[in-house]
Amino acid sequence: MSTRIITCPNCGQATEIYANPVPTVDVVIEYAGGLVLIERKNEPLGWALPGGFVDVGETLETAARREALEETGLDLGALQLLGVYSDPRRDPRQHTISTVYVAQGRGQLKAGDDAAAARVYNLDALPALCFDHAQILADYAARRL
Repeated sequence: MSTRIITCPNCGQATEIYANPVPTVDVVIEYAGGLVLIERKNEPLGWALPGGFVDVGETLETAARREALEETGLDLGALQLLGVYSDPRRDPRQHTISTVYVAQGRGQLKAGDDAAAARVYNLDALPALCFDHAQILADYAARRL
């Protein structure tokens, strides 16, 4: 178990906290005959599935819908669980655990929030991807077959 000591901002006492993985969500959005990817504005730069961190008090499903809308402008149809990805090296910034969904996108695609661009790609013509998103899309492709 990994812990560290911090100083409590209220009382000034040394306090032990746990260094737990951070929950995230990603969404494979099926749209206009392809899959939606975003070009990230922030490090690590590159192309990725829409997604992000789960807010306190938020369900995974709500987080997936919120992140998709913020980054792509799309509403999502029914969410289908693709899998959970937990490799400690999946995100170079910190240890994250991502719950990944598949859904149909509805509306007008437009980049927003953390996305510099949002585009539709064919599964057989993807750009280089950040994180473990190439593995996620390989799993998606295998499940479709």
